[in-house]
Amino acid sequence: MPKQSDQPPKPLLPSIKRPQDLHDRSDAELQQIAQEVREQLIDTVGEIGGHFGANLGVCELSVALHSLLDSPTDKILWDVGHQAYPHKILTGRGDQLSTIRQYGGLAPFCNIDESEHDIAGAGHASTSISLAVGIKEAMRHGEGKDGKVVAVIGDGAMTGGVAFEAIHHAGGLGTPVVVILNDNGMSIAPNVGALSRYFNRVRLNPKLYKARDNAEKGLSKLPAGIGAAFERFGPQFKESVKAFWAPGLFWEELDFAYTGVVDGHDVSALRTAIGEALAADRPVVVHIATVKGKGFAPAEEGGLEGMEEWHAVKPKGIVDRKPAKAAAKSNGAAAAKPAPPQYTKVFGEAIVEEAKRDPRVVGITAAMNTGTGLSIMQKELPDHYFDVGIAEQHAVLFAAGLALQGMKPVAAIYSTFLQRGFDQIVHDVCLQNLNVVFAMDRAGLVGDDGPTHHGAFDISYLRPLPNIVLMAPRDEAMLVNMLHTALVYDDGPVGIRYPRGNAVGVALPGIPEPIDIGVGEVLARGDGSVALLGYGSGVGVAQAAAELLAGGGVEATVADARFAKPLDTELVNELAAGHRLLVTIEENVLAGGFGAAVIEHLADSGLPVQTLRVGLPDRYVTHGAPSLLHEEIGFTGEAVAKRVSERLASLTGTTAT
Repeated sequence: MPKQSDQPPKPLLPSIKRPQDLHDRSDAELQQIAQEVREQLIDTVGEIGGHFGANLGVCELSVALHSLLDSPTDKILWDVGHQAYPHKILTGRGDQLSTIRQYGGLAPFCNIDESEHDIAGAGHASTSISLAVGIKEAMRHGEGKDGKVVAVIGDGAMTGGVAFEAIHHAGGLGTPVVVILNDNGMSIAPNVGALSRYFNRVRLNPKLYKARDNAEKGLSKLPAGIGAAFERFGPQFKESVKAFWAPGLFWEELDFAYTGVVDGHDVSALRTAIGEALAADRPVVVHIATVKGKGFAPAEEGGLEGMEEWHAVKPKGIVDRKPAKAAAKSNGAAAAKPAPPQYTKVFGEAIVEEAKRDPRVVGITAAMNTGTGLSIMQKELPDHYFDVGIAEQHAVLFAAGLALQGMKPVAAIYSTFLQRGFDQIVHDVCLQNLNVVFAMDRAGLVGDDGPTHHGAFDISYLRPLPNIVLMAPRDEAMLVNMLHTALVYDDGPVGIRYPRGNAVGVALPGIPEPIDIGVGEVLARGDGSVALLGYGSGVGVAQAAAELLAGGGVEATVADARFAKPLDTELVNELAAGHRLLVTIEENVLAGGFGAAVIEHLADSGLPVQTLRVGLPDRYVTHGAPSLLHEEIGFTGEAVAKRVSERLASLTGTTAT
């Protein structure tokens, strides 16, 4: 029999049903629990897919925090929630982890409706410190139970300007919040020994901190001119000392105490540093270093490229805790028809060709080079590529500055993230009528990432703005032509929206051709009963509905609006005059969307026609596969055909079949 010491330790994670179950555990037990959390993540996320690398990096941090805090009285704000999977496991949801990002399962980010331990829902970065300051100030005003408040920020979120605004405010107020700066992807800086630890204690211990202030005041009062001299040289001397000793001088200047760098994979070290920070009763930042993808060799050993590659994992991407091998092709089997290219890839290749034709063309991303397709430009034309970090406001302003000097900037930003730069679009681009192109990827329902990432509002928030042109392609060939159109257009800003995922599968143009601004296109002529007017992805739904209607004896007219602004009013008038029913189809909320533009025009023109609008509902749509979401909300050919049949039947007084 093996020796007792050779046997694997008894699993501890199954006994953790709530955060309080961590409170009486030893550091060694907590370290073991963190590793068990990591193993569950590798096994589960490797099978179902999901955010991966960042979660592996915060297993020890999650355990350390919950071992010190009494959640939900004490609050943890995760920035963003894609690193909160360990938190979900430790707060009673471990047995549901296999449902995460699945339709009807756990949310991919923190969700206040899912658990009392999810303090705020956030899928956009850089928000945690602001939220933490607001929560703690409410506590200081006597609202709700008082408790500790911790903001965990990292993974690039500190590049967002709002995070710096929050730091400035918290320091000015003296709000006693703890900010965990999760510095992942960086090597752990060596400690400078006992003196460094002593200096940290001086900063974090309120009594010692006040003693230092008192000593400085006392020195300034010394007689014989000594005090006056110290008063003159004291500030410079103090700042020199702080600069010499403290790598966090920036934080110190904003009245935060700084401690670090702490090994983010050492539970004992984390508990010591965070425990002292929580006791300091002042704004404190704890700078920790973690490895994105910790415990999974391809991520750990692949450097920055490996960390980026394993930021997320596809379903069944990991087998036996190793990357899954590509399935071998069956001998003698017919080659599968290649899938259509993704819209993102089509855009990425098209902008490179545009930049080769016109050296004024540049691409701008807000830390989403691969997600937007600009990684292609980054590799092929690096001088035409800019990454501004998670700073959409700056991205828009930066694009405006480039345009003022005669460049042709393309800001490639997800529809949901472009919302963050709305004021800059209004004030600095549209008001100035600058030639900035907004390439809005992920327009419509994006799937597993859910409501924080659905591109549901861009038509509505951009359409009211003067000077802007809004267009959407029905397929990948149209996307290439629309990008070209936007870049040869010299009369103001242009927005192009296109969905996530595979395109339609049509041939791409060898040489792109410009499209007449504000002109739509009739794709099929019907019998005058119904006209289906689609915008962007709505065109495909219109075509599918028309095919089904034809089976019931209704020949529908199908048209592609191509532009939401300026609207092709001649086309709308023609469809309204020639059909009993006009249907608009868009993958955007109906309020203020493309269909609303059509209704507004018809109302202003006094044209009598029955209308029906198809789009996204007036609610936040959940997460899940896009096909399931489209079925849920009725954004399918089948659902549209049914609604059209029912409306036509009501117009004629017959029963719908």
